[in-house]
This record gives sequence, C-alpha cells and structure tokens, in this order.
Amino acid sequence: MTDTTTEPTPELLEAGRLLFAGAADFTAAAPALGALPPMEGVEIAFAGRSNVGKSSLINALTGRNTLARTSHTPGRTQQLNFFRIGGRLMLVDMPGYGYAAVEKAKVEAWTKLIHAYLKGRSNLARVYLLIDSRHGLKEIDTDLLDGLDKAAVSYQVVLTKGDALKKSEIEKRIAGIQAALAKRPAAYPEVLLTSSRDDRGVAELRASIARLLQDRGA
Repeated sequence: MTDTTTEPTPELLEAGRLLFAGAADFTAAAPALGALPPMEGVEIAFAGRSNVGKSSLINALTGRNTLARTSHTPGRTQQLNFFRIGGRLMLVDMPGYGYAAVEKAKVEAWTKLIHAYLKGRSNLARVYLLIDSRHGLKEIDTDLLDGLDKAAVSYQVVLTKGDALKKSEIEKRIAGIQAALAKRPAAYPEVLLTSSRDDRGVAELRASIARLLQDRGA
C-alpha cells in the first residue's frame, strides 16, 4: 500500500488549534448502555488497549493535564466518558480493552458495552483507534477492527508513544499497519503518529478532527 500520509494545510492546523483551544468539559459517564447521553452533534471516540495512552493523548489534545484521568494501572477507565469540545464536538474516552487489573466479569461487561455503543450510535463520525507504536497491531486489536468493519463505523489508527521509536522504525511500523488496513472497508487510510510526551503529531491529529467536522458540515 502506498503512503497516504499528507501534511495538513495551515488552515486545517489553525482550525484544529482553535477547536481544542476552546472549552473542554466532562459532561457524562456511562457505565452501561442505558446511561448513554442523548445523541447530539458530531461524536468521535478514542479506543485502544489498556495502558495505550488514551487519557494522556486526550489531555495533550486539549492542553489540559487533568481532563481525562491517567494512571499507570491498566483498566482505570471503566466507563464511557463524554467530553464536550469547543461546543462543537463530543469526544468519548472508551474503556481500554485487553489486560486490566480487575475481575474478568467486569472486563467482559466493558467489552459488551463498547460493542453495543459502536453499533448503536448513529452520530458517531469516527473511532480513533490508538495503537502503541512500539508493539503495532495485535490480535486483540484486529478483533475490534473486525467489529468496526461489520458495524460500518469509520475508524483511523493513531500510533501513540512515537517518541520511543527511531525514524526508520516509525516508517516500517506505519507501512505495516497501512498494509494491514488496505482491505478493510471502514478504515481511513492515513495512519497518524503521536506522542503525548513531546507533543509530536498532536497538531496533526487536531487538524484531522477539524477536517472531519468540516466534512460533516459541523
């Protein structure tokens, strides 16, 4: 698969900056499907394995160190957390899947909640699937990709912890993931590299989200 990574325009970078420079507020937490807030406006969701760095990346995007709770203990996000961004966007922090330091039954309940949410949220514009750049796609990730393809939910892979890799390793990792996504119908082809530690790729991710809003007329 050819490299589809493109640099965002200065206009999109500025639109992304302005979007996340505005208010960012926690609005709701849903431990079960019946507790989901009403669907309104454009919604995006961040998904990924436990300890992939979802909360750290959300905090980096919004420039707020404590908006999303971070922890060195996998599995601390135990519900769907909703954040309103700039009055224009709802960002959803999903429970991490895979290893978590909690009982198996609770992990199974989270998994069921995640899949039910993905199937039933008509205003969900895209899922940003966070993958640890050091490890790449794992079997547990492809299980979620299968579910997203089946539900016809658009998704985009975002690599985290990109500061841990050399440039040659980054290029190899991105090429491998693009090849794996090539035949997946719901996958957005561009793979983004980020690091919440040194902010690389954060402006580009903001621009990607701003472009999604523009495409939706929001």
